[in-house]
Amino acid sequence: MAEINAVTDLTLDGDVAVITLNSPPVNALSAKVREGLHEGFKQAIANDQAKAIVLICDGRTFIAGADITEFGGAMAGPSLFDVQEMMENAPKPVIAAIHGTALGGGLEVALVAHYRVAVPSARFGLPEVNLGLLPGAGGTQRLPRVAGVEKALEMMTSGRHAPAKEALEMGLVDELVEEGKLREGAVAFARKAVAEGKPLVRVRDNNAKLEAAKGKPEIFENFRKANARKFRGFKAPEANIKCVEAAVNSATFEEGLAVERKLFGELMMSPESAAQRYSFFAERTAQKIPDVPDDTPTIPIMKVGIIGAGTMGGGIAMNFANAGIPVTIVEIKQEALERGLGTIRKNYERTASRGGLTMDQVDARMNLIQGAMELEALGDVDLVIEAVFERMDIKKDIFTKLDAICKPGAILATNTSGLDIDEIASVTKRPEYVIGLHFFSPANVMRLLEIVRADKTSKEVIATSMKLAKQIGKVAVLVGVCPGFVGNRILGQRQREAQKLVLEGAMPWDVDRVLYDFGFPMGPFAMSDLAGLDIGWVKEKSKGESIRDVLCEMDRRGQKTGAGYYDYDENRTAKPSPVTEQIINDFIKKSGANPRKIDDQEILERCIYPMINEGVKILEEGKAIRASDIDVVWQNGYGWPVYRGGPMHYGDQIGPAKVLEKMKEFQAKMGDAFKPAPLLEKAVAEGKKFADL
Repeated sequence: MAEINAVTDLTLDGDVAVITLNSPPVNALSAKVREGLHEGFKQAIANDQAKAIVLICDGRTFIAGADITEFGGAMAGPSLFDVQEMMENAPKPVIAAIHGTALGGGLEVALVAHYRVAVPSARFGLPEVNLGLLPGAGGTQRLPRVAGVEKALEMMTSGRHAPAKEALEMGLVDELVEEGKLREGAVAFARKAVAEGKPLVRVRDNNAKLEAAKGKPEIFENFRKANARKFRGFKAPEANIKCVEAAVNSATFEEGLAVERKLFGELMMSPESAAQRYSFFAERTAQKIPDVPDDTPTIPIMKVGIIGAGTMGGGIAMNFANAGIPVTIVEIKQEALERGLGTIRKNYERTASRGGLTMDQVDARMNLIQGAMELEALGDVDLVIEAVFERMDIKKDIFTKLDAICKPGAILATNTSGLDIDEIASVTKRPEYVIGLHFFSPANVMRLLEIVRADKTSKEVIATSMKLAKQIGKVAVLVGVCPGFVGNRILGQRQREAQKLVLEGAMPWDVDRVLYDFGFPMGPFAMSDLAGLDIGWVKEKSKGESIRDVLCEMDRRGQKTGAGYYDYDENRTAKPSPVTEQIINDFIKKSGANPRKIDDQEILERCIYPMINEGVKILEEGKAIRASDIDVVWQNGYGWPVYRGGPMHYGDQIGPAKVLEKMKEFQAKMGDAFKPAPLLEKAVAEGKKFADL
């Protein structure tokens, strides 16, 4: 065995050279890896004893992509193109042996091998679109030549990982070998290739599947049309499509490659890709808690209790059942319990009807969820999550009872969206075991979990909650106790300004349109109509004091009643409502104000800049660990467009000085609701970005 460098070995298995890469954790294409591959292939090609070459990786995966920490930096050592050229032009068969995942640059390396073998559990993909990029090492030109144009378009614009069986069917893999016997299988394939005199297949020369799409521009037109809503605001999907078009329409492979490289460079410099790459790292950084070390002991969570079988409680239960963790749901009324369990089953059956689960899996998950009418049923759980009505007296009563019922060491969690968890914890004899686990609705779908650390919450409980979040497929962010925590506290700023703008002359659909164009899935008024205007509204107490009160009194309670801020047709398509417009104008007239024309820029700045300012206050108070954590909350819980990075990243893009200037301007005109955070003033004075706070 010859060691090429610290991450690459070259051995001879009879007449087959085996290049083994071992660069934990995922064999990313760092400078060291590229150097090892380049030198390894150079030596293997020069070795007359070697009649074929196998590339294989140690550890849990094949090359899982580029080393994105190198993006934007100076290139050291051989480029990926140098490695690919040496592999593709090798005078003897090169076989890529794949396990784990071959993603991004990893798949682009595999695509220059003459043949590819894989174990059945392997997966393949070009997920660069999720970083606002495209495959920049020939992937956009080679994948359609192997998989066909339609399949390449779908994989590249979704970033989906295709399983090995599908890869075999599309021609991306030449042979599947037995699990656990990849090396033997790859070497046997290599020997067979030599014995049978198999040709050295260069994907770049294979144009048959491109020819099938030539002269059919409708393939691309239809694909764009079908995905227009999904691609809205993103630059990378369109650039990927253009590259595949270039593969089909270019006279040569090199011509198509030139288009790929040009568009890759443009994307790399775009603010959208910068935001998406920032988001990738932000999500991972959120897992790091400065005073909770990685080796902090955690509490095994083998059984979970949930109080409340409503929409939220049922959704939370599904997360645990999906992860194989038994759940007991407690309700005070049998009818409510049966309704809740029935809703859970319907949700699972809906997934099964779409092919997402088998009926056996539905039954297995339902069997993990038990109903009960008494809190005493939670005596042996390791974690209980309270998901009842947002009233402090109710929550304190429940926690007092839980403290007496639950076994010592059980975690007591509340799903409150903004109440004081320190006050809730104060009624227990175990405040160190009390924590906030704020799920977002629908809890079985939304990725965000705000983990709220109370004053006395132990590090073990925090570490357990962070680990558990990952286990149930959530993106967790640790925040501190304050009204509304991080997400809802910042949302309050936007909601206040949206309501004020309407009373100054903007219409709800103006505000919604501006925020939709910015990239949100919908604006605040459309969202209110979707959720129902009567949430928290009490008919007996309503005195028509707000626009919402008047709408609810008229039974305009949102989409469910066919009218709210908007009017809706039978397909729930919204259109501006003259009724709402009249109500608003009446309110303005009653207030004595003069309505004015408000431009889109003011609407955007009034809604967004106070959110950024509130984020700075949250950092100032230590209620979020870092600015990027705030962005993770807003992306995953409130629909902030990923290509804008989050409120704090967006603030850095436009510049803290611009935010401060506008906040001062609005403060002078409209009062102290716009008063800049002291830390904002300090950051601007010191030339700091929000990311530095």
